[in-house]
Amino acid sequence: MGALQLHPPLPVFKHNITKSSYKLCSKLHLSRGFHKHNALETTSSTDTIDQEEPPSIDFGFVSPRLLPDGSPDVQIRSAVGGRKLRDIMLDGHIDLYGPYEKPLFNCGGGGTCGTCLVEVVEGKHLLSPRTEREKEVLKRKPKTWRLACQTVVGKPDSIGEVIIQQLPEWKTHEWE
Repeated sequence: MGALQLHPPLPVFKHNITKSSYKLCSKLHLSRGFHKHNALETTSSTDTIDQEEPPSIDFGFVSPRLLPDGSPDVQIRSAVGGRKLRDIMLDGHIDLYGPYEKPLFNCGGGGTCGTCLVEVVEGKHLLSPRTEREKEVLKRKPKTWRLACQTVVGKPDSIGEVIIQQLPEWKTHEWE
């Protein structure tokens, strides 16, 4: 049975979140080894063996609502590149659809409904260009908004960091 590790609380932010403040928060979590899960982690003796990890991209998924103490609700994940952002979010148990989660309310990744909308706060260079379908669905939305089902993140050998604002239409804070 592995030792149980609780994650330390995130630093407190006001309702205006700066990218540099978030990056500091993210770096704190990553430097403490909390980049795979946000709630609880277990480790075993085999986890302590020094092995070279394959290339991966670190993600910070920011919830649209702040925690009661005013800090952002941030989920930190890591994934291999070359996959659609939608799949990375669903595999990581990240809320993607909000109230549109039921199969009847979203297109299941076809790019036609627009319910998998996210805002790319940082790491745009690691994402594929907008598809024709995205251009059509998002023609009146900010350029930083993407459809997760149409967005491919990096290549299998890519490394880097991406910060994604979940459900940008409902966020209660602003990025500075």
